[in-house]
Amino acid sequence: MTKREEMEQLKALEDRIAKVKATLEPPRAAQDHHSMAQIGWRMVIELVSGLGIGAAMGYGLDVLFGTLPLFLVLLTLLGFAAGIKTMMRSAREFETGTDKAAPTQTGAKQGDKTSGG
Repeated sequence: MTKREEMEQLKALEDRIAKVKATLEPPRAAQDHHSMAQIGWRMVIELVSGLGIGAAMGYGLDVLFGTLPLFLVLLTLLGFAAGIKTMMRSAREFETGTDKAAPTQTGAKQGDKTSGG
């Protein structure tokens, strides 16, 4: 067997492997305006829940210790800061998630699917 025949066989094998991988790969969900709205609502809920939890804990401690506005104000501000931190972490997570997904949607994988069948 010559090197050329070996290379042709390897190329044919690579093509067959690529076709099988393409059939086994689950289809990607296309992002639409609804998924972006879900991301926005998730961030709003994270912010509001941080505020609510901080305010509830502060009010509870104020009732317990008899210092009504002190803990309410402090823990509401801490809850707001925690909500913003969580919201920013989620935004960073979605940003890196879309950057990783973008090349695979427009890159070689779509080209393989269109040329293979």
